Amino acid sequence: MKVKRKRTCYFEENGIVYIDFKDEKLLRRFLTEQGKIIPRHISGTSAKYQRQLATAVKRARHLALLPYVADFTR
Repeated sequence: MKVKRKRTCYFEENGIVYIDFKDEKLLRRFLTEQGKIIPRHISGTSAKYQRQLATAVKRARHLALLPYVADFTR
């Protein structure tokens, strides 16, 4: 039987109070290869920071710091 460990919030662990939309490197960590935001139950992010993360990613996309979707090749 597998024992699931509780994922902890990355932002609470590192003492990050506000998620800055200009920090591309941090935001890319919470995006999939297709450019989608990783959900809470997978990333372990708390609800408070997940809302901040979504807003920051959307702002970064609007300013073209992050892509809306990754390049799709067949």
